[in-house]
Amino acid sequence: MLKYINARVAPPRLVLSAVAVLALLLTSGCGLFGAKKKIQVPPLLTPLVDANKDRLIQEINRLATVKSIRGKVDIQFEDTSFASSGVADQYRLVDGTITLQRPGKIYLIIQFTFVDIAQMASDGEHFSVAVLKGAEKYRRFVKGTNNAEYPKLKTNGNNGGDKDDKQQTEKETVSALSNLRPQHLTEAFMIRPIGPSSSMIYVQSQFFQEEPDIRPQAKKNARVVRGYYLLEELSQSTAGEVKLMRRFWFDRVNGIRLARVQTYDEHGQLITDVTYYNEKILGGGGDTASLPSRIEITRPQDQYKLSITYQDPASVELNREYGPKAFVLENKWGLPEVDLDAQYKKVTANQ
Repeated sequence: MLKYINARVAPPRLVLSAVAVLALLLTSGCGLFGAKKKIQVPPLLTPLVDANKDRLIQEINRLATVKSIRGKVDIQFEDTSFASSGVADQYRLVDGTITLQRPGKIYLIIQFTFVDIAQMASDGEHFSVAVLKGAEKYRRFVKGTNNAEYPKLKTNGNNGGDKDDKQQTEKETVSALSNLRPQHLTEAFMIRPIGPSSSMIYVQSQFFQEEPDIRPQAKKNARVVRGYYLLEELSQSTAGEVKLMRRFWFDRVNGIRLARVQTYDEHGQLITDVTYYNEKILGGGGDTASLPSRIEITRPQDQYKLSITYQDPASVELNREYGPKAFVLENKWGLPEVDLDAQYKKVTANQ
């Protein structure tokens, strides 16, 4: 004889099972109705200023109106040779006196405790670097051509490292200074303007990037989303091939500010990455201009990063005319000379 269960009166055991399952769904973190987890989303900085391509080009040309700069600076050098393994060697902060003039001229004196460590110059076509620091075997006078590419110079002596930490640090510093190229600084400080008859193609786009919050009132490790305009400079060959030459980043928060310039070679590889910070009024008494007071130059292929900050923005001299001799560096110390062009020809001939 078949037995039927009354649907209106469920057995106590079945009721208890249903209650247990419902409680599990409500309390389990993996359940559909589990407790919510708060996720901190970086806020978008506002207000964002709108601008067209002509306005962006106008900002580049405003910075390019400065004809010459001379001032005292703080210099921090960082060797990024081991950046891929999370290690970067940062050298101590040193003083410098920098003089720049268009087109592409520079004279830089690097000092520590009022003693010259190095001097370097470029007349726009050729450069010279005098390394004055360290033992006699480390000092040298390096010269070459601006638009040439050279392999990284190595210091004389042991390749396996010195037992004396001081001597090893000295050798690394000399190596870093020997591989600095003064024209890289000129390109960062004296931005090339964009003329009305430029043959380049310019493309504008917008970009949003999450980055550390560097505002004075920001909390430690806080992050924000910053809005940018990107202006890309493209060259087109007669065959129709288009290549990226420069990429300009414009910060849109509370205004339009040139924040970054990236330069590429003919193969599309990044060769220079320059970031601009803390725009201030430079100069005092005579000519003045609103310019970045700190500039960071990264050379990925040369494996170094350089940070340069004006010590006193008000004491910077602008738009003074310097003669050609102001950018000539002679080997008045009688240092051993390293002619990079001669070395390159010798290597090419052997090959």
